[in-house]
Order: sequence, then structure tokens, then C-alpha cells
Amino acid sequence: MSRALPRSRKMLALMAGTAMAAPLALAGPVSAAEPGAYTVTPLTFSVEAGGRTCTVEADLYRPAGVDATRPAPAVMATNGFGGSKADGQTDVLGKAFAARGYVGLVYSGLGFGKSGCLISLDDPAIDGQAAARLVDFLAGTRAADDGTRVDYVTKDGAGDPRVGMIGGSYGGAVQLAAASVDPRLDALVPLITWNDLAYALAPNGADRATPGVFKWQWSNGFYLMGEGQMLLAPSLDPSRVNSLSCLHFVTDACDTVRLLNSGKFPAAGTKKMLDYARSVSPASYLDRVKAPTLLVQGQTDSLFNLNEAQDTYEKLESHGVETKMIWQSWGHSGGLMNPREGELDLGKGNLETSYVGQRILAWFDRYLLGNRNADTGAEFAYYRDWQSGYGTAATVPALSQKLYLSGDGKLVDNRSKVTLGARAYSNWLIPTSHSEASLAGLIGLPDAPLSDTEGTYLGWTSAPLTAPVDLVGSPKATLKVVSPGTELVQDSGDAADKLVLFAKVYDIAPDGKKTLVNKLVAPVRVPDVTRPFTVELPGIVHRYETGHRLEFVIAASDSAYFGNRGVKPVIVTSAPEDTGTLELPLVAGRVG
Repeated sequence: MSRALPRSRKMLALMAGTAMAAPLALAGPVSAAEPGAYTVTPLTFSVEAGGRTCTVEADLYRPAGVDATRPAPAVMATNGFGGSKADGQTDVLGKAFAARGYVGLVYSGLGFGKSGCLISLDDPAIDGQAAARLVDFLAGTRAADDGTRVDYVTKDGAGDPRVGMIGGSYGGAVQLAAASVDPRLDALVPLITWNDLAYALAPNGADRATPGVFKWQWSNGFYLMGEGQMLLAPSLDPSRVNSLSCLHFVTDACDTVRLLNSGKFPAAGTKKMLDYARSVSPASYLDRVKAPTLLVQGQTDSLFNLNEAQDTYEKLESHGVETKMIWQSWGHSGGLMNPREGELDLGKGNLETSYVGQRILAWFDRYLLGNRNADTGAEFAYYRDWQSGYGTAATVPALSQKLYLSGDGKLVDNRSKVTLGARAYSNWLIPTSHSEASLAGLIGLPDAPLSDTEGTYLGWTSAPLTAPVDLVGSPKATLKVVSPGTELVQDSGDAADKLVLFAKVYDIAPDGKKTLVNKLVAPVRVPDVTRPFTVELPGIVHRYETGHRLEFVIAASDSAYFGNRGVKPVIVTSAPEDTGTLELPLVAGRVG
């Protein structure tokens, strides 16, 4: 593993100072400037994973002219959830990198395609170890099941091939899992993936230590896809069948979804569930990842939001891993099958002509080819739909303006403008707010309009903007609510008795039309209604145009999530000396 340059996915398959971003100075391809010829050889490997021996299906891409005397670095890729090595956006990665002169090894993840074993949520001890055995093959120290060996991958030492990984969503987290158990990996490019499954499946914007709010639509969609593998792949390897009560997942994964759906969450068994979810998440093992990592996360993504990537970025940075981050336009909630003009399109393999693709190529050119002149680009970049190209910065922008929640429902820029007042809302026993049908954006179906039922939410609205305001990052709200009914039961020992609410920021046009940027909300299970609490909202990149207004809303429910147990009225009071606030990470303009 070279360390000469240290620090300084058809449908559902990918379930995978501001400045104009300048074109990158890319290194040339390994072979020729024009796409090169290559051969593709299907292979299988028998690997031990999770106490089972299972077959992994793969395709080996060998560029013309690459042999033992002229070796090349390798790039590994695997599918997103529900896909395989042959789906329309995984195999294109093998083709794209082989045409550029890299050896490619594209495989179906465990439990998908014709690869055996149970779905184990990218567990380092299972999926990570399986990937490491494929690295052994690239190192020439083990053979495929048919006896095929390779001796034409660049090596940094005996048994140590020069190899990177790329993939989206499920094929993103597996890279980090593999790198945590195999230090031979030299470069990673995880796209639209998670940091902490406990947060992704049951987020709590106020307190990661308090169990969150079940994201039932996303979670059950993926669970049903996994359990439906018998329909998707009729000839299943026996190693892919667990039991009649839990067909194709490892038992802990089935137990997790059952608990979340049981109505008992977050009470009985919650700690065990959270511990398991985090154990298969990068959040629990990033301190063992040393490979340079280019994180690419989607702005249109309510499954794995931008905060997930930022958490991973900060953790890797904190222990000296060379890390950069890009916030592209598309994610699981939209654009995945039809990226915006000029954006990376894995179905087309437009690496050379998209900004993100150029960044990926440069990353591998530098860390796999060892080209010190390859420009890997800005530390942080973000797609702007209001302006051509990407904005760049040395870091994610900090919170820069504080707004105040006035008693008259206004969002004001100075504490002195806050008026004394008390306003109330209450939940119903059914959802009364709608942000999204979670799978609609992924599969390209229309969604119902945004809605909040009167009396079940509170909003604070700014004055019309006198100039555009550009927001990049995660807003933060500090709130104090009064809920006597919750106060009586919140210390019962059952976290389900705590108050649930949903925070969000709307963009209101002059004609009154509301936009919820990328349909993102922050679910909150309030730790203690007798104390102020802070809410981290999902990261966004958005321009609020002149004449538009911002509205900060807290709602009693959301149709994409489970909600409160029982009816729990809420009062919010405001006074100049004691009121809630909303802080914004602005890179241009000012509210008020």
C-alpha cells in the first residue's frame, strides 16, 4: 500500500470562500488518451464470511497491454442495495476504469446477484473481510475458483497490490468497512452512503444519545427488497437463506427492523438494536481507516443526508486521513436515475466530462498512479443549482447569522424585535404533515404536495429578502417548549414517552408557494421538555431569492416517520430575553 502521499447505482440499485470550481488538471490515462481496449473475464471466488462459505461473483477487467512487465493499479467496485455487478451503473465503473488503463474487479456484494451469503449491512467482519479476500486475488496470493491468478497489478510490496475502491450507497459503506480490516487499500471514493445506521434509520436531530424517530418508509422499503430476493434472484445459493422468519438478512438486521416496526421502539431492546446498527456503521470503525478518501454525498437525499458525510469527513480528518468532500446534486431522493446536466451520471460513465467525475479520476491518478501533479481539487465543493458549476471552500461554512423566534410568528434578525407571546399546537393520532413519500423520488414517481395541517404546527416567517441569500450547510435551532402532558411521563424510563417533533425550513415565494428544500426535515425526540434543546437540521445548499421569505417550522408529525405516543399539546413562548433561535450557515447575503 503506497503511502508516499500521506494526509494534508436500474431502480433502487444504488441503495449507492465561494468560487467557481475551475477545471482540474488531470493526469493522463495509464495507457492512451483515447479509451483503450480491455478484456472481461467472469470469475467466482469462495470466501469465508460470517461463519459461512459463500461464492462471490465478479468480473475481471484487464486493459490491453497490461502484463507482468507493465502492471497497472486496480480499481474495485460493487453494487448498491438490490443491485449486482451487472446492473447498469456498477459494471460501467469497471468499463470506465479499464478503458483508462486500470485493472478492474467488479463484484456482486454478499447476498446480491449470484453472490452467496446473507445480507449483513456491510459489516466489516463479513462484507469487509470478503472484500479483503478479493484484494488477496489482486495481490496474486490467491486464485479464483477456476484457478485464475493475476500477476499484473502494481504492487507496493509482497502481497500488497495498489488498489482503490469506488461505489455508491451500499457499495460506498463497504469500502470503509474493507479499509478498516485491510490496510492495503490505497484510495476510496464512497458515494451517497451512511455514517451511522442508527441515525439513518431512526434519526434524532437533538441528541444522538437519545433514541430517534423511526424512518419507516425508507427502512421498510429496503427490508422488503432484501427479503424479496427469492423473487429477484430465483436460484439462490443456499448460503443466502437464513430461516423462515428471517430469510435473507443476518438475524440482527431482521431483529432491528422488527423492533422498529413493533410499536415498542424505543423501549424494549433499543440499546441492543442501536449497538448493532452502529457496529456495522463507519461511525464505529473510522479510526481504523487510513486510505485517502474522497467523499461524495447527495443533496437530494433523505435516506443518507449531507450530515452523514460531514460526520465521516470530520472523523477521518481528526486522525490524519487525507480526506476531501463533494456535495453533488443527486442522491437517493431524486436525480439518481437522471442526474442534472453536467453532473456525474454513473449510467453513462461520464467521468471525463463531469466535475465530480474529473475529481474522482484525479483522486485515483494521485493515490493509485502516484502522480503528484494530479490536482485533487478543493477540500470542500458543493453543487449550486442557481449558478453554473460548483462552489468551493476550505471547509463547510460555519453558522454565521442568528435569527430569533418572535411571539407574533415572525422570524427576526435582532432580539430587540422579539415580541412577547405564546403559541400552541397539538398532534393528532395520525400524521398531519407531509414532507415526502420516501421512495417516490428514487423510483421516479410523483409525490403528494407538501402539507401541514392547521393547529398541528407552528411557523416563524422572515420579512421578504432584499437580496439573494445563499445557504450552504446545516442550520441549527435552539428551542424551549412547554408540554405538561409530556413532562408527566418523559422520565418513565420508556423513551417513547418523550415528545416528538419535526423541524424544517421552507422557502416561501412571493406568490405564497412553499418549497421544502430537497424535502428534508429534522426529526426530534426531545430529551427533556423542561430544558432548552438544540436541533441540527439536515445540510442543504440553496439560494433564497430576492422577495422570498424563510419560514422555520416545528410540526407535530411527518408521514414518513413514526410519531408521538398519545396526544401531546405543545406551547412555545417568546420574550426578548428568552426565545428560540435559528442559526444559518450563509455564504452570501443576510436575512433581515
